[in-house]
Amino acid sequence: MATSTGNERAARRLWPLFWVVCAGLFGCSALGPQPAPLQRFEYEHGQMGTLFRIVLYASAVEHADSSAAAAFALLDEINAQQSDYEAESELSRLSRASEAEVPTPWIEVSPALYSVLARAREVASASDGAFDVTCGVATRLWRRAIREHELPDPESIRAARASVDWRALELAPDACRVRWTKPGARLDLGGIAKGYALDRMLALLDARGLSSAMVVGGGDIVVGDAPPGARGWRVEIMSPTPVEEGPRPMLELSRAAVSSSGDLYRSAMIAGLRYSHIVDPRTAMGLTTSTGASVIAPDGTTADALATAAVVLGPQGSVLLWERFENCHFRIAVAGANGLECVESPGFKQFCVP
Repeated sequence: MATSTGNERAARRLWPLFWVVCAGLFGCSALGPQPAPLQRFEYEHGQMGTLFRIVLYASAVEHADSSAAAAFALLDEINAQQSDYEAESELSRLSRASEAEVPTPWIEVSPALYSVLARAREVASASDGAFDVTCGVATRLWRRAIREHELPDPESIRAARASVDWRALELAPDACRVRWTKPGARLDLGGIAKGYALDRMLALLDARGLSSAMVVGGGDIVVGDAPPGARGWRVEIMSPTPVEEGPRPMLELSRAAVSSSGDLYRSAMIAGLRYSHIVDPRTAMGLTTSTGASVIAPDGTTADALATAAVVLGPQGSVLLWERFENCHFRIAVAGANGLECVESPGFKQFCVP
């Protein structure tokens, strides 16, 4: 009978260890199948008067397709709930409630609408009314003015101005309930709803395991984790005015949002002046100074609302916003007789690609 030497017995004991080490070094199948490589997928969907886009990284096309479809279905649901164009949306029904005797009884609203109204109230207070979602009468007036190239009559402007007051919609602090304390207002979430929808869409993709994603709606962008092998998503911000020349800032972002607002696409020459579709809630007048703003914020809801407020306030007035929202970063551009004046908050440059 053959016998083993001490060296042979030691070799047999070491042999399994050798294969474990090899598996770790060379990716041997002993450790199980390796995950499929991530692929880039893009999807588009029209909603809220603009084009929404999803860019995401996934390992399987079926997972990517079903997740994008679910995100767009959520977008459609939010639009049906918060659109002032839809006569039977939750938002439109809430607006009509202001026609009753005030103060109205407390009205139950969905958690989603309550969340948007609460953030809108916060930005309205911080901007001293430069952002105000109760300006729906005024925005409808100026939609028609831009479309027909005709100024609203003074009495209509006066009535629109009288209807605007963010304090007139009270929010219960302990429940999803609101009430009107002033009659005749109409809500318009055009300066905040897209950002909110993008936040919800990105959260849905995150919940499905797709953390590396970017969602875009018009001038609003919300991004998750960086694409594979990158430090962040490269985002070229929109030109805020028709006269801006030269390259626009390129941002690098992850887990953040950026919103750009301005009159680049919607304005009209009326009686010798260029009027924007963006209305100053404090005067119920369309803006006549060509202004654009981009705001970087932790979430799309905040970025969207602050970008609208910054356009109304202009470069000097927006200083109060970046003092009150220290985790947000601003760039405001105004076209004037001496060309384009750009003002940036101190932290904006840190997100710019050299």
